[in-house]
Amino acid sequence: MKKSVHKKIVITGAAGFIGFHLAKEFLEQGWSVVGVDMLTSYYDPKIKQKRIALLKKYPTFSFHKINIAKFDAILRMLAHEKPDELVHLAAQPGVRYSLTNPWAYIECNELATLNIFEAAKKLSIPRVVYASSSSVYGRTEKSVMSEDDRTDSQISVYAATKKANEALAYSYNHLYGIETIGLRFFTVYGTWYRPDQALFKFTKSIFSGESIDVYNRGKMKRSFTHVSDIVSGITAILQKKPHGKNEIYNLGGAESVTLLEFIGMLEQAIGKKAKRNLLPMQPGDVRETVADWSKAHTHFGFTPKTPIREGIAEFVEWFRENETFLKSLQQPKQ
Repeated sequence: MKKSVHKKIVITGAAGFIGFHLAKEFLEQGWSVVGVDMLTSYYDPKIKQKRIALLKKYPTFSFHKINIAKFDAILRMLAHEKPDELVHLAAQPGVRYSLTNPWAYIECNELATLNIFEAAKKLSIPRVVYASSSSVYGRTEKSVMSEDDRTDSQISVYAATKKANEALAYSYNHLYGIETIGLRFFTVYGTWYRPDQALFKFTKSIFSGESIDVYNRGKMKRSFTHVSDIVSGITAILQKKPHGKNEIYNLGGAESVTLLEFIGMLEQAIGKKAKRNLLPMQPGDVRETVADWSKAHTHFGFTPKTPIREGIAEFVEWFRENETFLKSLQQPKQ
């Protein structure tokens, strides 16, 4: 991507995993980046603070600690910053935690997204790109998931809030002409990963000689997507001028493998076998989330490029380099 001419982007969830990588990319391309995050304690805020500290090394980065479930706060910030682009990634993640604290998902996912769309309406921001999830596909018999598939059978509160956001986006697009672009992410991974996710937990446990919990005996299948491919997809979208459309896109990985195959690649990268604790399927999980990303390819050239084996090796190397810090992180909520 060529250097831009001093454009400004607001990224909510900038202290999060994907938000951090997206902010870093735009900073390196010469944009002014305004990061927004509440720094919640769902997983240890120390890694969020470390990500923000890395972003603050760039002179064109600024940060606002804001709870975007509070409308006045997000409206004031956006009115002050006057961004050219708005990417909304902030959310309460995690399928399993949504079973025990559903209220956090209504506030952080649904109410916060309503506030983003309403602020965009009031301030005439022409486009909002927002994060959805492959979890919206829910209970389905299809092995490959397409944007044309019905999505009315979510099996977790987390997935239900993401589906609700897509419906809300449709309404705001229809009523006010705001371009709304929803991105269904498929099992994104990479360096500076979330400590509550399987790759992070598996790596930490294998390094420490502890057993790993393998749900559904590892027979689940996923389109593991390297974070660099997600960032490339979002930047490609923002290179196009908004035209007032409402779209949903799958952003999935170059390959789809079973969890057992994924663990085998991780063991090879670490050079050590895992002690596997084989368990039944967890409530709220789905057996397969495999992406058909042909629509994104047709509309803006999205083509995931990072092989899973290469992405895992990169992650393991990063974990080794930061092992002391990463092992000091508190256990995430589940």
